Amino acid sequence: MAEQRKNKRTKMVLPVKVLIAGVTHLAHTFDVTSVGARLGGLRAELKKGDTILLQRGAKKAHFQVMWVQELGPKEIQAGLQAIEQTNNFWGIDFPEQENEGKNGANSAKDLAAIFAAAKK
Repeated sequence: MAEQRKNKRTKMVLPVKVLIAGVTHLAHTFDVTSVGARLGGLRAELKKGDTILLQRGAKKAHFQVMWVQELGPKEIQAGLQAIEQTNNFWGIDFPEQENEGKNGANSAKDLAAIFAAAKK
């Protein structure tokens, strides 16, 4: 049986710097969640369980590598999960953050309020 995601992915390609063993690499996201990301374009060796530092602008955060897929010679994708809680690391507000404690059940009224606030 497939594992159910706790957080909805948002497709978003964002450039990031990845610090691995003291060396900075350039990469990008494919999609993000409030607690992680799918990273691509990385040309460095990673393995499941590694801890890496991502930098996006002035913000930095530590992530754990949850999975790695080799796409070609020295090009990988990786699934990342944040180790510590970061305040808006990706620069967007995720609806599930605003509705925590409601077991993920969003009423139409809740969603309307979220989208109305986002337009302001």
